[in-house]
Amino acid sequence: PGAYTMSLEQAWDKLRQRSHQPLTEVHVVNGLHPDLPFDYYTDLLRGFKAIRPEIHLKCFTAVEIAFFADLYAMTDEQILRELMVAGLDSLPGGGAEIFAERVRRKIANDKCGTERYLAIHRTAHRLGLRSNVTMLYGHIETNEERVDHMLRARALQEETGGFQAFIPLAFHPDNNQMRKLPAPTAVDTLRVHAVARLMLDNIPHIKAFWIATGVEVAQTALWFGADDLDGTVQEEKIYHMAGSRTPEAMTTREIACLIRAAGRLPIERDTLYNVVNMPAEGITATA
Repeated sequence: PGAYTMSLEQAWDKLRQRSHQPLTEVHVVNGLHPDLPFDYYTDLLRGFKAIRPEIHLKCFTAVEIAFFADLYAMTDEQILRELMVAGLDSLPGGGAEIFAERVRRKIANDKCGTERYLAIHRTAHRLGLRSNVTMLYGHIETNEERVDHMLRARALQEETGGFQAFIPLAFHPDNNQMRKLPAPTAVDTLRVHAVARLMLDNIPHIKAFWIATGVEVAQTALWFGADDLDGTVQEEKIYHMAGSRTPEAMTTREIACLIRAAGRLPIERDTLYNVVNMPAEGITATA
């Protein structure tokens, strides 16, 4: 329920409507559509680059890459290469959920398995793409399975060095089949960020995703291992369709004020963690 398909023009208009905003990134993830041609996705990227040639395109999770490869009878590497030609600059980390197969079979059985998820990121790194890795926590996983998840991410990072950030994603029980489960507590969220920072010393950044955790908890996470309060988002749908009551957008000034209030120094970055501006008065936005 609630699924929809944008035309290419509708998607491109999302960017055109923000032509006055100094955006640095477009982040695109999709459901797994069984009928769209592969050209839809390559044309989507080309259209974004035609509108804003300088924009960084972080698009398509490993789950989507696997789906494309199976649907269009191509290899994962062929899919990645075609998307790179069309303008793909990096991969998001979504779709990791929990790497433990016991949990994955129960909560994400229709998605690609752990080994393929990791293999796609390995291939992306070999091709020169950077990516992130996520962990969905606070549902039916155990603490041991959280640690196992982090260790697998750490092992791939030791091999490739291609992960830029680890992103803990809080489970939201509303509007899904596990709605009877409680949401993770603030204490649990802070613990996850702290353990991630201790275990993943080879992954440069730990994100506090305020849309998932709530603003105050994300702000506090800056003292529990997170170094990236993400972000100056202009429009977010996934968590809000799952019941999130956080804002869908936050201005650069609001983010900077939150960081300062936490006793940290706000610094604007781009997708690849290059410093764009500091201090953060009047800095530009990422989306």
